[in-house]
Amino acid sequence: MITASPDIAQQDDIQAIFAAQRRHAPQMALTTAAERIERIQRIHRWIQDHEDDLVKAMYADFRKPASEVLLGDLGALYYEIKHTSKHLKSWMKPKRVSTPLPLMGTRGYVHHEPKGNVLIISPWNYPFGLAIKPLITAIATGNVVMLKPSEMTPHVSKAIKGMIKELFPVEEVAVFEGDSHMATQLLELPFNHIFFTGSPAVGKIVMAAAANHLASVTLELGGKSPVIVDETANIKTAAEQIAWGKYFNNGQTCIAPDYLLVHESIKEPFMQAFRESVQKMYGPDAQTIEQSDNYCRIVNNRHFKRVQSLSDDAVQKGATVTLGGQMNDAENFIAPTVVDGVSDDMAIMQEEIFGPVLPVVSYRDRDEALRAINSREKPLALYIQSKSRQNIDYIMARTTAGDTVINDLMWQFGHMEIPFGGVNNSGIGKANGYFGFQELSNMRGVIRRDFGTSRFIYPPYTDKIQKLISFLVKKL
Repeated sequence: MITASPDIAQQDDIQAIFAAQRRHAPQMALTTAAERIERIQRIHRWIQDHEDDLVKAMYADFRKPASEVLLGDLGALYYEIKHTSKHLKSWMKPKRVSTPLPLMGTRGYVHHEPKGNVLIISPWNYPFGLAIKPLITAIATGNVVMLKPSEMTPHVSKAIKGMIKELFPVEEVAVFEGDSHMATQLLELPFNHIFFTGSPAVGKIVMAAAANHLASVTLELGGKSPVIVDETANIKTAAEQIAWGKYFNNGQTCIAPDYLLVHESIKEPFMQAFRESVQKMYGPDAQTIEQSDNYCRIVNNRHFKRVQSLSDDAVQKGATVTLGGQMNDAENFIAPTVVDGVSDDMAIMQEEIFGPVLPVVSYRDRDEALRAINSREKPLALYIQSKSRQNIDYIMARTTAGDTVINDLMWQFGHMEIPFGGVNNSGIGKANGYFGFQELSNMRGVIRRDFGTSRFIYPPYTDKIQKLISFLVKKL
């Protein structure tokens, strides 16, 4: 990571553009649904015209396969654009609410208005999708935006900056490339809302900076998301789904299964099915996988060494690598890996892995599995592989997670009708469709009196008025 201080001219640009956006924000608040949809469609057309360029950029940054670019970055964007364009007009309409008896003669509404100046700080693992998805929501809600993409994926960052420069004036949307120094400068500004995607550790820094200006935040974080495979699960299907979810994007996904809890009665057949699934997807051995264009890389050598150290620490403390384990420092390559015999004192069971290493823990009964989950911070995702409705209900009732997927993996991010986001350590706030629209809006309550008056409760408080007030209060 570059640590050189930014130049003074760059600092001046940030201040000038922020001031220009603050002046322009009231005009953006007045835009119609049609005007906002037109802006969103600009992005849509640009992405369609530059799909090949984006695929090449992500391959250059960390050898991301084209199919994973389409699935992980672009597919969710296309769906978000389509869904938002279809529903935005109705979302923007004031929502009528019922009137309580004491307020007869009035009408109540909830009016969605933009928060104003929004800062988006996006990550490197899905460098295009996780930058542009919140941008689409911010435009839909009528906000102005300053966007900082990740410096760890410079080819994609350059593409984002080029797209925004081509499509928007800086007083509406502006992109600032740079490292943590740039992020620090941006966080010093009095934004109305900050949308950050990244680690819980950095999320705390963002939240502390937001507190200086009492800015609201959306924090899409992560943590250790478990997957439970109980004794009733479809072994072959579960193995395929977990292998795909774990090694997609080389495990660098905030909602990837971070560790596996498998019932001891099916552990051996499940692990055999898991090995077969990995071999079928990526190749029979590490050499074949390393040469394959179907398998991504760790984004840089610093993160490679971090994942490598987690695996090494586990082995030194008694765990066993039962699949994969091969690594190539020069290529930031880590083969699909399974580590068995892990324990809570190992770093791999304390930190989010964010790489293609899957720790395995066997359990005897569901309460033992629940103790393992609930002893940790609330996860961003909880996955349950089971054909037992009783087991599913039991687990759901005794755990908390940002989202839960049953008998599949990772589709919650692309489902526009459910909220996506974490809880506490795994995140604050929600995204996806209308939930994102609410997140980046100020929901202003409006009461309008059409007839009558409230003067009958005004002082002086005679016995008659006091009785009337008592009656009204009891009817609330």
